Amino acid sequence: MKFTMILIGLLGLFIASAFADYNININDDGNTAGSGQQTVSVNNEHNVANIDNNNGWNSWNTLWDYNTGFAATRIFDKKSCIVHKMKTDVMPSIQALDALVKEKKGKGPRKPSPKGLMYSVNPNQVDDLSRFGKNIAGMCQGIPTYVADEIPRANMFFYVRKCYSADILWILNISFCGSTVEN
Repeated sequence: MKFTMILIGLLGLFIASAFADYNININDDGNTAGSGQQTVSVNNEHNVANIDNNNGWNSWNTLWDYNTGFAATRIFDKKSCIVHKMKTDVMPSIQALDALVKEKKGKGPRKPSPKGLMYSVNPNQVDDLSRFGKNIAGMCQGIPTYVADEIPRANMFFYVRKCYSADILWILNISFCGSTVEN
């Protein structure tokens, strides 16, 4: 009887770990002009990735919902949330992200240079968060939320507004531009 209970307990631990999130911590040595500490959680069961950037007043949280095709970034010092469509040809798939963080765990930034995306933030607040799915609605609930549209690469050179950068590890540099993110 004891052996059976132990076996069931070990089996439960094994099954639970198979469906658990995968976390990686990346530290910026000395935190001098860097991005602080980032944590990536990949939940393959729900098809969601969560990136936390902990850097004092410049902290933010990004959620990539691969089921809905939307991503959201909550910028803590701006007390706002920005939602945009995921750019699947630039942003890694959930399987690729999971593999990248497992492969690079603890190694920090690597070449080649990260890909970049720039978004223009619409100044009108979103009234109905449900169209972005329950994960994003839950993250952005209760704070001003805005939609952002990608600025095509050809127009980036002519864009003069200030931008807020949310760099995802060594993988992707995302900039949000517009009056809602300017100081």
